[in-house]
Amino acid sequence: MDLSFLRYRIIFPFLFLLCFVPDIHADVYLVSVGISDYPGTSSDLSLPAKDAQAISSLYKTNNKAHVSLLLNERATKDAIIQQMKAMYSKAGKDDIVVLFFSGHGAPGAFCAYDYSLMYSDIRKAMSGTKCTNKMIFADACFSGKIRENKRSGQNNKMNIMLFLSSRSDEVSLESPSMNNGYFTSCLLRCLKGGSDSNRDKVITARELFTGVRDGVIELSNDRQHPVMWGNFRDDMPVMRW
Repeated sequence: MDLSFLRYRIIFPFLFLLCFVPDIHADVYLVSVGISDYPGTSSDLSLPAKDAQAISSLYKTNNKAHVSLLLNERATKDAIIQQMKAMYSKAGKDDIVVLFFSGHGAPGAFCAYDYSLMYSDIRKAMSGTKCTNKMIFADACFSGKIRENKRSGQNNKMNIMLFLSSRSDEVSLESPSMNNGYFTSCLLRCLKGGSDSNRDKVITARELFTGVRDGVIELSNDRQHPVMWGNFRDDMPVMRW
């Protein structure tokens, strides 16, 4: 994350396809990662560890949530992958698995504490679960690039919703006056019910995207634009209260 920014005009590819809808009694398996303290001092950030803690706390208050929290030096590439495999292997078909990541990003990757975490690494770690509902939330610069080449056909093999904080050529902003990054702040508010437009206590993918997108654009003065990709339907429940 950096308070500098780039502004690009692109079209958001809102790809919603049919998938299984999570059951109201589904368990949620969350791996929440936040890295503020990278090796050395030049790459340190202010808020990602707080972002991951806030997301973990939110999920713990709702339904049957199983949460693993990895912060700073504990969030190595291998540790993240191993924790994903361990947590997600417990999920049944009707459950939901979630990866939340906040920290540095690069085109095509998240920056773990020690090495780059590619989308192919994440997809492989998620492939071992019986669960058909998978979600990735990322508050990281250039996170819109975290997907594989469409020509490989790899993206469509699994039902994964990717909700990413910024377009592929944008940084993700944070402010010292806030408790969380722009994207995470809006994500927390919307998951808590701020985007439940019809007040049915179910946050759908479309409601979540609309609420978070509008909030981030307003906070950033149109400098940051969240994107959502994947193989899912627009009324897929993301959170039930």
